Amino acid sequence: MKICKEFHGLATGNNRYLVHTNCADIGICFLTDEIVRVRASFDKEMAEESYVLSTTAWEDRMDALLGEERTRIKAVVPKVDDQGDKVVFTTKAVRLELQKVPLCFRLYDIEGTLLYSDLEGSPFILDSNNRVNHYSLMQGEEECYYGFGEKAGLLNKNKSFLRQRATDAMGYDAEKMDTLYKHIPFYIRMNREHKKAVGLYYNNFYESVFNMGCEKSNYWPRYTYWQADGGDIDIFFLAGNTMKKIVDNYTMLTGRPALLPKRALGYQGSSMYYPELEKDSDDAVVGFIDTIKEEGFPIDGFHLSSGYTSYNNRRCVFTWNTTRFKDPKAYFAAMNERGAQNVPNVKPGILLMHPWIDEFMKKDVFVKDSAGKGYGVGKWWGGDGVFWDYTKPEARQAWKEYLIENVIAVGTNSIWDDNCEYDSLQDKDCICDFDGKGGTIGQLKPLMSTLMCKLANDAVKEHDNNARPYVVCRSGSAGIQKYAQTWCGDNNTSWKSLQYNIPIITGMGLSGQPNEGADIGGFAGPAPEEELFVRWVQNGVFQPRFSIHSASNDNTVTEPWMFSDSTDIIRDAILLRYRMTPYLYSAEYEASQTGAPIMRALVYEFQNDPNVYDESFEFMYGKDILVANVIEKGAATKKVYLPAGCKWYDWNDNFRCYEGGQTIEIPVTMETIPMFIREGAIIPMADNQLMSMERDHMTRLHLTLAPGGDQTFNLYDDDGVTNEFRNGVYRKTGIHMSGTDVVKVDFTSEGSYTDFVEDVVVEMIRKDRSPFWVALGDRKLEHFLNRRKFDAAGEGWYYSQTKKAVEVKYANPKKDVTLTVSFEDFDLIGM
Repeated sequence: MKICKEFHGLATGNNRYLVHTNCADIGICFLTDEIVRVRASFDKEMAEESYVLSTTAWEDRMDALLGEERTRIKAVVPKVDDQGDKVVFTTKAVRLELQKVPLCFRLYDIEGTLLYSDLEGSPFILDSNNRVNHYSLMQGEEECYYGFGEKAGLLNKNKSFLRQRATDAMGYDAEKMDTLYKHIPFYIRMNREHKKAVGLYYNNFYESVFNMGCEKSNYWPRYTYWQADGGDIDIFFLAGNTMKKIVDNYTMLTGRPALLPKRALGYQGSSMYYPELEKDSDDAVVGFIDTIKEEGFPIDGFHLSSGYTSYNNRRCVFTWNTTRFKDPKAYFAAMNERGAQNVPNVKPGILLMHPWIDEFMKKDVFVKDSAGKGYGVGKWWGGDGVFWDYTKPEARQAWKEYLIENVIAVGTNSIWDDNCEYDSLQDKDCICDFDGKGGTIGQLKPLMSTLMCKLANDAVKEHDNNARPYVVCRSGSAGIQKYAQTWCGDNNTSWKSLQYNIPIITGMGLSGQPNEGADIGGFAGPAPEEELFVRWVQNGVFQPRFSIHSASNDNTVTEPWMFSDSTDIIRDAILLRYRMTPYLYSAEYEASQTGAPIMRALVYEFQNDPNVYDESFEFMYGKDILVANVIEKGAATKKVYLPAGCKWYDWNDNFRCYEGGQTIEIPVTMETIPMFIREGAIIPMADNQLMSMERDHMTRLHLTLAPGGDQTFNLYDDDGVTNEFRNGVYRKTGIHMSGTDVVKVDFTSEGSYTDFVEDVVVEMIRKDRSPFWVALGDRKLEHFLNRRKFDAAGEGWYYSQTKKAVEVKYANPKKDVTLTVSFEDFDLIGM
């Protein structure tokens, strides 16, 4: 056992500082003014060989593999002051103190607020089982901890014990089970007293645990710890004080989220039922798409389960069952013609009875056993199998070639990477190539799914360089966000799953993955009861990935029309999602730039309100809409907490106004989706009903505005299919709203993408008075006092006494313009 206790010296060089201790070397590097790397290494090798990091300040063995996905920057040089008992490193944003005796790191912001502290005297330990341990000081018994990737239970993980080990957790308990499908060793600590936060990312993918205060020893102050089965204690401290800045820094470090094609945000039909039919599955799926359209539902794709690969009733990747899918190319073409591109399921496990197994083995593409003499064998679907080694260059190339020839060239730019946890390889010493160096599956296991998704992206672009890939994946490591949309796996059909999938998704959002969703209606178990299904769809329409998917155990298929009495309610909810496409796609663009979640934990937006620190089930949809879904069976009312610091307007009750910082109770029916508009909101929607996110265009823009302070919203659009946005073929319209007595809304656009909007409708909430006048540019618009005449007019404005909101409409001027709404006093009497 080795415990870092004694400071032996400090050296500099190679963009870092090197601390020598009694048993380990500790590297310190300031990647930016806010991102500080502290790496404790007991073997003192400190090799740079990351498949994940997208921003570095050093040479890395994987630089050539990641290519343009990685940016090399120049490390920040801090001011260094050796004060005898401690060494102080200072940048523009933080101060890192290295206490020499007892050994301890502390991180402060530039204002002197303590953001983080090690546990004095034993921060870094290599224990007798060769596990590395990092101990941290708790700042208060109720310090808040968020993130950790995909985790069951409540959002705040204080007093939780969490394991980082991706597993195939079919039918999991969404409240209590651990682990699930992802391995993301990143979290955010927030102090309840000073309300500032700091992020910690552990750049290590051995199986690990986080003990977040559920262990106590009288001999030490209260502490938390991270423990891993091997590797270095390689920590990136992410400062910035706010969760927004921390998530921004984390996604700069590990990769910006992908800007997904629009179809990825639309309704993705799916069921394991259709591809598992004895024959003519192709006709059944096409028939499902036709029925969707006949029933008045929008759709953008179909997740094609692995039954299409069935060979002798076993799933054999890259093969086609031509009894079920008679002519795969013709079937793909029929689906593409209907605007529902297939997202075919592929898996990294290869059954030993696979018809091509000899060919694969000749190419030597699999993870080897720990003796290095054969291949690592684990249980797989239908028998024993071996597993593709994505850390081997030749295996990566072979995978892309098989994927292009047998899946992508058949007619799709979408890939569903599934069952990629490598969960059944029990021998953690199985050997991986590790790009020529050699490593173990225990060291690299969670990276396999992330590399698999990278290869899917690369394969799509190699087949068609201008195609924007859509990759969806069940597993993933840190960095998965730059390659794939993810979902929280094979959930159980229950009210509990509906409820606790919400903090699972928002927790992923705080872990750098904004593009997460759940299987709506539940995957495992019986069909959902009617009320549960309605409530699940009403929640699901706000999830970044929206797919109704099932493998029910009662011979049923979960479909949007399955309950005739509720079909209209379900259709209305999905149609609402599609009308909100401009808002959703703009949030998707924001996510690709800063990592901002789409479905946001309240604490992300309202960090100064302590009442939201433990809120798990309400969330913000983008920046401006609070959603408090009805997720309790038989509910007749719903209690909603409205965060402090602003007013709120009830979406469903004529913009009824509430002060923030209070809990209200509202009546609900089966139709109710409780939604509240934040003061300062700018909410763009399509007034014309879209039925496809990919193919339909918004021609009539509806803007809901709730003036309050200076606010800006970037309305983003591009073709949603190609990569032409990288060449400037996009349209980004900055909508800036300011003023109180005179509200100005400035529209400024950039980019060369076509503006399809012909008409604009603005609904501006103002409860205390009607406008005096409204102008577009320097031209005043006509005021209508009669609703019928206003509706018949091409432009003008009208003040709704019912909603207490002014409605303005006009033809899109197709240029930068300012809309001015004056609420100044108008003296009718003249006194």
